[in-house]
Amino acid sequence: MNSDSSVVKKRPPGRPAGEGANREAILDAAKRLFADRGYDGASMRAIAAQAGVDPALIRHFFTDKEGLFAAVVPGRSELPQLLLAALAGDPDDVGERLAEVYLAAWEDSETEPILRAMVRTAFTSERGAGLLREIIATRIGAQIPPGHVASDEPMLRLALAGSHLLGVASARRVAGIEALADADRSRIVAIVAPAIQHYLTGELP
Repeated sequence: MNSDSSVVKKRPPGRPAGEGANREAILDAAKRLFADRGYDGASMRAIAAQAGVDPALIRHFFTDKEGLFAAVVPGRSELPQLLLAALAGDPDDVGERLAEVYLAAWEDSETEPILRAMVRTAFTSERGAGLLREIIATRIGAQIPPGHVASDEPMLRLALAGSHLLGVASARRVAGIEALADADRSRIVAIVAPAIQHYLTGELP
């Protein structure tokens, strides 16, 4: 009879060796390529090549490119949690907090590629833009604590605040418009915060 030490333990079928490391490599490669090329430009084959895996392994973990994109955008950064935390504080200065968190995220090496991927995708891919809307609605919009955004037209208010911040951040970090790119972040936050505050809690025409 074989002793316990001589028994060879076999992997369960369908579970590749080192799958944790492979999954992380795929997510990291996808983050880079989505940031550089947008949703449509980043092919599954290119992502697999950069991750050093077979394309079939991406389907094993994520089913398809949509599933991979949905995992990358919220899963490779703490941005959704940071934005929710900013929205959940004192309503009287939510505009300042939200502006600081969002603009700071564009200067962070972990979150900037995610934001670049979101911007490129939103403007280059109809399908990718739809996926982004779904992600934002489920990960952020549906979880905002009551009372921190005025109850009348809350989604319009969030869209106005998000669009304003996206425009400022893109001008600073993507287009590199000098007057904005050279300005200290704290000054930009102080300038835009009142507008963000009004979008979220003030009276709309």
